[in-house]
Amino acid sequence: MTPQATRTPADIKRWRQYLADERAEAATYRYLARKRTGEEQEILLALAQAEARHEQHWLRLLGDDVGKPLHPSLRNVVLGFLARRFGSVFVLALAQRAEARSPYADDPSATNAMAADEQIHEEVVRGLATRGRNRLSGNFRAAVFGANDGLVSNLALVMGIGATGVSSAFVLFSGLAGLLAGALSMGAGEYVSVRSQRELLAASRPTQVTLTAAKELDIDANELVLVYRARGMSLEAAEHRAAERMGQFSCDCDPSLSLHPEREEQQDEHETVGTGMGAAAASFCFFASGAIIPVLPYLFGLTGVTAVIVACTLVGLALLATGAVVGLLSGASPLKRALRQLAIGLGAAAATYLLGLAFGVSVA
Repeated sequence: MTPQATRTPADIKRWRQYLADERAEAATYRYLARKRTGEEQEILLALAQAEARHEQHWLRLLGDDVGKPLHPSLRNVVLGFLARRFGSVFVLALAQRAEARSPYADDPSATNAMAADEQIHEEVVRGLATRGRNRLSGNFRAAVFGANDGLVSNLALVMGIGATGVSSAFVLFSGLAGLLAGALSMGAGEYVSVRSQRELLAASRPTQVTLTAAKELDIDANELVLVYRARGMSLEAAEHRAAERMGQFSCDCDPSLSLHPEREEQQDEHETVGTGMGAAAASFCFFASGAIIPVLPYLFGLTGVTAVIVACTLVGLALLATGAVVGLLSGASPLKRALRQLAIGLGAAAATYLLGLAFGVSVA
């Protein structure tokens, strides 16, 4: 801790900024807690209390030099705004990265306990963000990846055909055809995939045959044990369960080896898989929403190099957005993922454009 006599104006300025950031971070956690209940709310409020303890440390150091409150860093301003408006998993993902960049470990004015707190906070927020990521619906993830597929594939198609020297009208209709073909293909593939998955899961569900066949089985050659062993039970547990079914036990002597009687479940066991039609419709719409963007310049009458530049710009912005979302979902850097998505998408489009030029020259 820096003694009062040796503090410098730079120290005071830095401490005041730390104070503003701690207050902003505590407020962010309180905003997020308002949108949660139960255990998650308690955890977020505890994080806010920890940030308040750090705030008191800087207040003690500053003493009479606290001055007027400073504005928190831009990062904390954005986090606070998003927490007030949304309170989503994306805010937690950004907060996780903010905690990871804490300067306290390298600042002698901060205590070792404060530096350790920030490291622990990162792991706590990571855990909360992971819960949120796990709760994200499959359709949301399909929206991001489906739209990205539409962006890249149709931009590549439009640029490849456009480079051959054909008319803008031909490029436009080719882009629309690519949109419909890709969206229908994605929708049909998703329908088949989900239906097949649900059918496989349904085929794996145990039937009720043990309820009716058990009384007819030969006790000495009890094949009911095989049924339960095939379902994954140990030999001991399978024998115990079979004896219950055969009526040899009048009580549940060892509950750890027993199962409740099979019964039909009223709810959809495979709800998380989704329905075939729902998945198909979502996939169609998500792909089409991305695939329409490269076609927009041609729809509005642009031609030639101007249309290509506008299409690449629009798609580039969309790729940056989807890449950033993927980065947030994975807990990685949104900027790096956005730039990677942009490089891959425009790289694929450039490759098809060069192929189109080659084919155009060879045809000419």
